[in-house]
Amino acid sequence: MDSSSATPLLQQSRWWRRHLRLKTTLSSELSGAVGDLGTFIPIVLTLTLVSHLDLSTTLIFTALYNISTGLLFGLPMPVQPMKSIAAVAVSELPHLTTSQIATAGATTAATLLILGATGLMSFFYRFIPLPVVRGVQLSQGLSFAFSAIKYIRYNQDFVTSKSTTPRSWLGLDGLILAISALLFLVLTTGSGGDNHTVDDNDNNSLTRSQRRVSKRLRVLSAIPSALTVFLFGLILCFIRDPSIIKDLKFGPSRIQLLKITWEDWKIGFLRGAIPQIPLSILNSVIAVCKLSTDLFPDHELSATKVSVSVGIMNLVGCWFGAMPVCHGAGGLAGQYRFGARSGTSVIFLGIGKLVIGLIFGNSFVRILNQFPIGILGVLLLFAGIELAMASKDMNTKEQSFVMLVCAAVSLTGSSAALGFGCGILLHLLLKLRTMECSCFDFSRYSSKASASDVESTPLD
Repeated sequence: MDSSSATPLLQQSRWWRRHLRLKTTLSSELSGAVGDLGTFIPIVLTLTLVSHLDLSTTLIFTALYNISTGLLFGLPMPVQPMKSIAAVAVSELPHLTTSQIATAGATTAATLLILGATGLMSFFYRFIPLPVVRGVQLSQGLSFAFSAIKYIRYNQDFVTSKSTTPRSWLGLDGLILAISALLFLVLTTGSGGDNHTVDDNDNNSLTRSQRRVSKRLRVLSAIPSALTVFLFGLILCFIRDPSIIKDLKFGPSRIQLLKITWEDWKIGFLRGAIPQIPLSILNSVIAVCKLSTDLFPDHELSATKVSVSVGIMNLVGCWFGAMPVCHGAGGLAGQYRFGARSGTSVIFLGIGKLVIGLIFGNSFVRILNQFPIGILGVLLLFAGIELAMASKDMNTKEQSFVMLVCAAVSLTGSSAALGFGCGILLHLLLKLRTMECSCFDFSRYSSKASASDVESTPLD
């Protein structure tokens, strides 16, 4: 083989090593793979129960999305439900049908695909002020955290998307179980930082107590904590309702094209896509690119590539009734929080979803319906806090002011687009105050006035 033919093979080999090599332990990657399920499971379960979403089709397609994005980006890039479309589908009457949910996802995806292919998304990414992006991230993180607390404290009716009675202390989905899971995750993962172990490269410089602490932290960090909690929750599903085993039917459902009418396109776009498009641009592309730069400084993420990725995924899957999905900053924060550091993590997640979708199909909804909601709340809480902590780099009072106003408006108005608009306006006003402009140079007039006062003052 000559050198000219060997060079592409060498480059390809380097590409594979960069995107698939483990950047941490296998247990950490496996644990990080389930770090986003606190968001994924409740939304998928709600859409399945209310809007008759085909769970088997969604699991198979999202599995393929996970595997593809893991290979494409080389990062634990999440595949999350489009939250605004899901909220409209189940909370507004009449509920959106499966075809209308699909058209909402497809039109949102087409918009992102156009923005990415034309380079407009990269333009937005470069020129949107960082404090405004941090405000969106902070609002999304706190929103996740608030929802997580509700999951932990109250029983949930996902059909009506409302909290019901306070959760009891005892039981297989009680407060004690949720608090125990929370304490276990804090004990094993700490605050979520990479530098939580003592650097013992030079053992001679460490005292005996420091070596013991270092050993203990290494043992704790090696535990796949989030995966352990999730698997424990799956076991509890069968203990809470043993009849699940009888109701399981093996094999996937038949994947087929949806029948979509012009009315479905109109309703899906007006009710689903219009509120989703701003959220997808801000949180699924711009915020996730900013967050990936924070978490992986040596791996720059292209806004164009992320935008096009969201577009292609949904323009393929939505035609078959798969749930509309995007790449969310909250999912990236959650997976990173529990140890995911490479694309291998989401590839593992994709393989798991694919196996479940092919083996259990739609009957897996019986298992999800019995999953302890308190445990999902704990996973979601850590994801939300990790996303909100991305805003800690606002060092000046002006930056913090813009960020907090943007976050406050986003939370109280339940609209990231509204908070984004207010943040941009506030940022421009603050820049206008300090802008150098001869029209606003009052010092000239004050100096002239002082000179004229001196000339008009009579001499004694």
